[in-house]
Amino acid sequence: MTDNAGTQIDLFSGFDDELKKEYDKLVDTLNYHCDRYYNDDEPEISDYEYDMMNNRLKEIEKANPLMVRDDSPSRRVGWKAEKGVTVKHNVPMLSLQDVFSREEVDAFCDEMTERFGSCEFLVETKIDGLSMALRYENGELVTAVTRGDGITEGEDVTMNAKVISDVVKHLKDPVEYIEIRGEVYMTREAFAKVNEEAELEGSKVFANPRNCAAGTLRQIDTRITKKRNLSLYIFNVQEVRGREFKTHSEGYEYLKSNGVKVIDTYFTCKNKEEVWDAICKIGEIRGELPYDIDGAVVKLNNLEQRRILGNTIKFPRWSVAYKYPPEEKETRLLSVEVDTGRTGRVTPVAVFEPIMLCGTKVSRATLHNASFIKDLDLGIGDTIIVYKSGEIIPKIKGVNKAKRPSDWKAYVMPENCPVCGHRLVKDGDAADLKCVNMLCPGTTVNRIVNFVSRDAMDIKGFGYELIKKAVEDGYLQNVADIYSLKDRREELIEGKVFGRDKNTDKVLSAIEESKERTPDKLLTGLGVPGIGKAGAKELIRHYGSVDAILSADTESLTGVQDVGEITAKSIHDFFEDKDNLEILNRLREAGLKFEAEQTVTGSSLAGLSICITGSFEGINRNEIADLIEKNGGRNVSSVSKKTSYLLMGEDAGSKAVKARDLGVPIISLEDLRGMIGG
Repeated sequence: MTDNAGTQIDLFSGFDDELKKEYDKLVDTLNYHCDRYYNDDEPEISDYEYDMMNNRLKEIEKANPLMVRDDSPSRRVGWKAEKGVTVKHNVPMLSLQDVFSREEVDAFCDEMTERFGSCEFLVETKIDGLSMALRYENGELVTAVTRGDGITEGEDVTMNAKVISDVVKHLKDPVEYIEIRGEVYMTREAFAKVNEEAELEGSKVFANPRNCAAGTLRQIDTRITKKRNLSLYIFNVQEVRGREFKTHSEGYEYLKSNGVKVIDTYFTCKNKEEVWDAICKIGEIRGELPYDIDGAVVKLNNLEQRRILGNTIKFPRWSVAYKYPPEEKETRLLSVEVDTGRTGRVTPVAVFEPIMLCGTKVSRATLHNASFIKDLDLGIGDTIIVYKSGEIIPKIKGVNKAKRPSDWKAYVMPENCPVCGHRLVKDGDAADLKCVNMLCPGTTVNRIVNFVSRDAMDIKGFGYELIKKAVEDGYLQNVADIYSLKDRREELIEGKVFGRDKNTDKVLSAIEESKERTPDKLLTGLGVPGIGKAGAKELIRHYGSVDAILSADTESLTGVQDVGEITAKSIHDFFEDKDNLEILNRLREAGLKFEAEQTVTGSSLAGLSICITGSFEGINRNEIADLIEKNGGRNVSSVSKKTSYLLMGEDAGSKAVKARDLGVPIISLEDLRGMIGG
């Protein structure tokens, strides 16, 4: 910036250097965590930690307005929509001003009362989910849109919204137009089920219900959305034509008469004392609710008063959100229990002297993995700090080292599996430890489920319940036993393990058919740490057979695409294990394919890596992947600077955005066919 004489002016010259550094770090850190929260659905910090940093940011900006950066979180309502088709907002989907004390709540109520004299307030639960607006024309649902940036546009999620059972598609008492806003969330029960299934499939588990709900609402496949059983509560009428409401609660009554599910836990209050009492009541019951909340909303009931007050660029002036402080208590760590889950992942759990948190007694909390324990610097007998922050699950915040016992020793994770005694290995590049013993009783069911899954040996009709019963009845102890079941047909029928004759023969036939699967499918099914479907394909492409991989050393393995030193060691150790080798020999004797057939029929795509996104008419993505590989190309699962092309179909998601950002060329199916000559 220059003055009238053209002299350069440094706007920041009057600021303290340390304060400016602190401010810049806060902006960058908060923007990073915003991106994780809104776009990746993978937050790395708690809401409370974010709020505390954000409060400090506001303090600095209030005292130093010239310091405010254009990209400061204080200048933004939500986050730019980056996944899928965008929709313009008719009414801004603003955020709420957070408050953290009774004094701030009282100040808000006093301000409203001074302005209008008599005021009526509503106090209701602030559900921790993803905001969504529903638009109805003449009673018919036409559009569903997420908050996005809150001002300009959000993501169109209409198809996914229509498979949520709480979303009403037709209003019984229609008006010309109405837009309503609510919170899409996931009950703790539904969340636990999704993560349990993910654990069984060996896929990514979600951090909390909010992340799971957000990721699910953005799914391309509506079948996944429907299966995950999302819920919805409506908390506001954004706009209405053809009817008039004088109060917020009148809007609720109209919506309820049309079968719309509105916030069910709310209080009508006349003064600030009643408001605070309602906030305390919600705080007392939050642990009993079937879903997570991250606060209580206080808002004026009178809509005319709301209109007079209006909004700031970010918040309505007629409402605030009280954030409950995380309840935390000290207790003594008694022991650490280590268990091997069905995926082989070993999880340490802290067992401590029981304490009351958020109205419930707790005595256990996960310690996640060895890295988490090391960061805590934890030992048996330590005084630990346990907390809950709007969630039912207790977490360990830290250790009070001032109360550490004189005979203290740091806790060290065991080197061997607590179930079978087999040596534990690191799970690829992750911090988790896994038991890779294919005979471990703690992992038997899940290993077999993974082996028969669609991405692996694809044994149709042989699902979890049948596998579980076969294991419990002693017919299966490992994946090799699957191919011996045909010799026990009569026993299986007599014991009704798979049902009667017809169903038993159906399962046995599917097992025999699976012997024709390619060796990369077999490798995927073995559950080698760090190796999924794409990694298995690349290993077979590189070596040509399972046996060649078996005899490869770690140095050779690191020469394979996307195989680092840790993964190479995991592969090498897996195939060095005598129990695993015994199972491999049995699978070879059963007639499974260990060597790849030469399927490359052309070289027009040689040296090219192609990522596929979206859907295609008349052909599925697996068939396209085969087409790419048969012509010498590589089908990759993600977009990077090294990707040659992104093959894009209908309903493409975030990969298209990333490809454009990285300058990766985008091609159509017709373009691909042209490249390979038809």
